[in-house]
Amino acid sequence: MAAVLDPVRSFLVDRENAGDVLARERLLDRAMGEGRFKKSSEKLRRGRMPAEGLALVARDAAGHVIGTVRLWDVEAGVDGDGEGAPALLLGPLAVAPEHEGLGIGGALMRAALAEARDRGHGAVLLVGDPEYYERFGFFAEKARHLVMPGPFERRRFLALELKEGWLADAAGVLVPSGRRRIAAGPRKAA
Repeated sequence: MAAVLDPVRSFLVDRENAGDVLARERLLDRAMGEGRFKKSSEKLRRGRMPAEGLALVARDAAGHVIGTVRLWDVEAGVDGDGEGAPALLLGPLAVAPEHEGLGIGGALMRAALAEARDRGHGAVLLVGDPEYYERFGFFAEKARHLVMPGPFERRRFLALELKEGWLADAAGVLVPSGRRRIAAGPRKAA
Protein backbone atom coordinates (compact mmCIF):
# COMPACT_ATOMS: atom_id res chain seq x y z
CA MET A 1 0.00 0.00 0.00
CA ALA A 2 1.36 3.39 -0.94
CA ALA A 3 0.81 6.21 1.54
CA VAL A 4 -1.79 8.59 0.14
CA LEU A 5 -1.99 12.26 1.12
CA ASP A 6 -5.44 13.79 0.96
CA PRO A 7 -4.61 17.23 -0.49
CA VAL A 8 -7.91 18.81 0.61
CA ARG A 9 -7.88 17.66 4.22
CA SER A 10 -4.08 17.48 4.77
CA PHE A 11 -3.86 14.01 6.24
CA LEU A 12 -2.06 10.90 5.08
CA VAL A 13 -3.19 7.26 5.32
CA ASP A 14 -0.15 5.08 5.86
CA ARG A 15 0.93 1.72 7.27
CA GLU A 16 1.38 1.66 11.01
CA ASN A 17 4.99 1.28 12.11
CA ALA A 18 6.63 0.38 15.43
CA GLY A 19 7.10 4.06 16.26
CA ASP A 20 3.32 4.59 16.12
CA VAL A 21 2.40 2.21 18.95
CA LEU A 22 2.46 4.67 21.84
CA ALA A 23 0.64 7.38 19.86
CA ARG A 24 -1.98 4.85 18.74
CA GLU A 25 -2.60 3.64 22.29
CA ARG A 26 -2.93 7.20 23.59
CA LEU A 27 -5.36 8.02 20.78
CA LEU A 28 -7.45 4.93 21.60
CA ASP A 29 -7.47 5.83 25.30
CA ARG A 30 -8.76 9.33 24.48
CA ALA A 31 -11.29 8.21 21.86
CA MET A 32 -12.61 5.03 23.51
CA GLY A 33 -11.57 5.01 27.16
CA GLU A 34 -10.67 2.08 29.37
CA GLY A 35 -13.89 0.24 28.51
CA ARG A 36 -12.34 -0.81 25.21
CA PHE A 37 -10.45 -3.60 26.98
CA LYS A 38 -13.69 -5.25 28.17
CA LYS A 39 -15.30 -5.71 24.75
CA SER A 40 -15.81 -9.10 23.13
CA SER A 41 -13.71 -7.94 20.17
CA GLU A 42 -10.77 -7.52 22.52
CA LYS A 43 -10.96 -11.23 23.40
CA LEU A 44 -10.26 -11.99 19.73
CA ARG A 45 -7.34 -9.52 19.55
CA ARG A 46 -5.65 -10.34 22.85
CA GLY A 47 -2.24 -11.95 22.34
CA ARG A 48 -2.41 -11.57 18.56
CA MET A 49 -0.82 -9.41 15.91
CA PRO A 50 -2.93 -7.58 13.32
CA ALA A 51 -3.31 -9.32 9.98
CA GLU A 52 -0.28 -8.85 7.75
CA GLY A 53 -0.27 -5.37 6.19
CA LEU A 54 -3.62 -4.42 7.75
CA ALA A 55 -2.66 -1.97 10.50
CA LEU A 56 -3.11 1.57 9.18
CA VAL A 57 -2.85 5.05 10.62
CA ALA A 58 -3.81 8.53 9.51
CA ARG A 59 -1.18 11.22 10.03
CA ASP A 60 -1.61 14.98 10.07
CA ALA A 61 0.67 17.26 8.04
CA ALA A 62 3.27 17.14 10.85
CA GLY A 63 3.28 13.30 10.85
CA HIS A 64 1.34 12.83 14.11
CA VAL A 65 -1.03 9.85 14.39
CA ILE A 66 -4.60 11.18 14.29
CA GLY A 67 -6.45 8.01 13.30
CA THR A 68 -6.04 4.25 13.43
CA VAL A 69 -7.62 1.05 12.14
CA ARG A 70 -6.49 -2.56 12.40
CA LEU A 71 -7.83 -5.83 11.02
CA TRP A 72 -7.29 -9.18 12.72
CA ASP A 73 -7.36 -12.76 11.44
CA VAL A 74 -10.28 -14.81 12.74
CA GLU A 75 -12.10 -18.01 11.86
CA ALA A 76 -15.79 -17.25 11.35
CA GLY A 77 -18.23 -19.89 12.56
CA VAL A 78 -15.99 -22.62 13.87
CA ASP A 79 -17.90 -25.90 13.77
CA GLY A 80 -17.40 -29.17 15.64
CA ASP A 81 -14.42 -30.02 13.45
CA GLY A 82 -12.67 -26.76 14.38
CA GLU A 83 -13.16 -25.45 10.85
CA GLY A 84 -14.43 -22.01 10.00
CA ALA A 85 -14.30 -19.49 7.20
CA PRO A 86 -11.11 -17.40 7.37
CA ALA A 87 -12.12 -13.77 7.82
CA LEU A 88 -10.97 -10.49 9.29
CA LEU A 89 -12.23 -8.63 12.35
CA LEU A 90 -12.01 -4.87 11.98
CA GLY A 91 -11.26 -2.70 14.96
CA PRO A 92 -10.76 -0.54 16.61
CA LEU A 93 -11.33 2.29 14.17
CA ALA A 94 -10.71 5.60 15.92
CA VAL A 95 -9.98 9.22 15.10
CA ALA A 96 -8.58 11.77 17.54
CA PRO A 97 -11.56 13.74 18.88
CA GLU A 98 -10.18 17.06 17.65
CA HIS A 99 -9.99 15.68 14.08
CA GLU A 100 -13.46 14.08 13.88
CA GLY A 101 -15.73 15.06 11.00
CA LEU A 102 -12.93 15.51 8.47
CA GLY A 103 -13.39 12.20 6.64
CA ILE A 104 -10.43 10.50 8.32
CA GLY A 105 -12.42 7.49 9.55
CA GLY A 106 -13.93 6.98 6.09
CA ALA A 107 -10.52 7.26 4.43
CA LEU A 108 -9.08 4.69 6.85
CA MET A 109 -12.02 2.34 6.18
CA ARG A 110 -11.70 2.60 2.40
CA ALA A 111 -7.93 2.05 2.54
CA ALA A 112 -8.23 -0.92 4.92
CA LEU A 113 -10.95 -2.60 2.85
CA ALA A 114 -9.04 -2.05 -0.40
CA GLU A 115 -5.89 -3.53 1.13
CA ALA A 116 -7.83 -6.52 2.52
CA ARG A 117 -9.38 -7.12 -0.90
CA ASP A 118 -5.97 -6.80 -2.61
CA ARG A 119 -4.54 -9.35 -0.20
CA GLY A 120 -7.25 -11.86 -1.14
CA HIS A 121 -9.32 -11.86 2.05
CA GLY A 122 -12.92 -13.05 1.74
CA ALA A 123 -14.85 -11.17 4.45
CA VAL A 124 -14.59 -8.54 7.16
CA LEU A 125 -16.63 -8.52 10.38
CA LEU A 126 -17.00 -5.84 13.03
CA VAL A 127 -19.07 -4.67 15.95
CA GLY A 128 -20.17 -1.09 15.37
CA ASP A 129 -22.98 1.30 14.58
CA PRO A 130 -24.87 0.18 11.46
CA GLU A 131 -25.72 3.80 10.74
CA TYR A 132 -22.01 4.43 10.10
CA TYR A 133 -20.79 1.15 8.62
CA GLU A 134 -23.62 0.34 6.19
CA ARG A 135 -22.27 2.97 3.78
CA PHE A 136 -19.18 0.76 3.41
CA GLY A 137 -21.30 -2.33 2.68
CA PHE A 138 -21.50 -3.85 6.18
CA PHE A 139 -24.82 -5.43 7.17
CA ALA A 140 -26.07 -7.50 10.11
CA GLU A 141 -27.75 -9.95 7.73
CA LYS A 142 -24.34 -11.25 6.54
CA ALA A 143 -23.36 -12.08 10.16
CA ARG A 144 -26.72 -13.52 11.24
CA HIS A 145 -25.40 -17.07 11.82
CA LEU A 146 -22.25 -15.95 13.62
CA VAL A 147 -21.65 -14.97 17.25
CA MET A 148 -18.94 -13.18 19.18
CA PRO A 149 -17.12 -14.94 22.08
CA GLY A 150 -18.87 -12.86 24.72
CA PRO A 151 -21.62 -10.26 25.05
CA PHE A 152 -22.47 -8.26 21.93
CA GLU A 153 -25.43 -6.45 20.44
CA ARG A 154 -26.81 -8.47 17.52
CA ARG A 155 -27.83 -5.38 15.49
CA ARG A 156 -24.24 -4.04 15.77
CA PHE A 157 -22.52 -7.26 14.61
CA LEU A 158 -21.93 -6.60 10.91
CA ALA A 159 -20.18 -8.26 7.99
CA LEU A 160 -18.98 -7.38 4.51
CA GLU A 161 -18.18 -10.08 2.00
CA LEU A 162 -15.18 -9.13 -0.14
CA LYS A 163 -15.83 -12.32 -2.13
CA GLU A 164 -19.47 -13.06 -2.90
CA GLY A 165 -20.88 -15.91 -0.78
CA TRP A 166 -17.80 -16.17 1.47
CA LEU A 167 -19.88 -16.37 4.64
CA ALA A 168 -22.82 -18.31 3.16
CA ASP A 169 -22.05 -21.50 5.12
CA ALA A 170 -20.40 -19.86 8.14
CA ALA A 171 -22.27 -20.45 11.41
CA GLY A 172 -21.09 -20.41 15.01
CA VAL A 173 -18.58 -18.52 17.12
CA LEU A 174 -15.64 -16.40 15.96
CA VAL A 175 -12.22 -17.52 17.19
CA PRO A 176 -8.84 -15.83 16.83
CA SER A 177 -6.32 -17.07 14.29
CA GLY A 178 -3.25 -15.61 12.66
CA ARG A 179 0.02 -14.50 14.17
CA ARG A 180 0.53 -14.61 17.92
CA ARG A 181 2.24 -11.72 19.65
CA ILE A 182 5.59 -12.78 21.01
CA ALA A 183 5.82 -11.88 24.67
CA ALA A 184 9.07 -10.38 25.80
CA GLY A 185 10.73 -12.82 28.16
CA PRO A 186 12.88 -11.99 31.15
CA ARG A 187 16.22 -10.44 30.28
CA LYS A 188 19.37 -12.17 31.34
CA ALA A 189 22.15 -10.23 32.95
CA ALA A 190 25.20 -9.83 30.75
